Amino acid sequence: MEKKKLTEIIEIFKESGLGKLELTETSAEKSFSLKLEKPAEYVAAMPAMPAAKPAAAPAPQEGAPAPAPQDIKDYNKYRDIRSPMVGIFYASPSPEAEPFVKVGKKVKKGDTLCIIEAMKLMNDVVAEEDGEIVEICAENGSLVEFGQVLFKIF
Repeated sequence: MEKKKLTEIIEIFKESGLGKLELTETSAEKSFSLKLEKPAEYVAAMPAMPAAKPAAAPAPQEGAPAPAPQDIKDYNKYRDIRSPMVGIFYASPSPEAEPFVKVGKKVKKGDTLCIIEAMKLMNDVVAEEDGEIVEICAENGSLVEFGQVLFKIF
């Protein structure tokens, strides 16, 4: 494997929320295997990936009536908090504990919203900004995908 390609892979791994990476490359001449693992404390302390911002409203087509200002306001009203990784969604720190957040709860930047378990590592998903939880889109104990909407915040 080329040094440049290897360096890029390591940098991507460092910046990701992944705790472990195994890579094998085989060719007719040689075989290459790479195993990287971050300490659990490092993965848990990594900031969650920033939530995706909603796309701008599409421009009205020629001849179509322009949307009313109220429609535009409602379009940008809520923001999505998306899953930074694939894993199991947990709404509380333990099965008998209260959930981190409920609909209507005001959160501050840095507040824990949920935990996602990935490869036996628990990863906190934290609020990127102040706001109020208006919808919880994932079910406790369910598998979530990368980029899946977990919460809607106002």
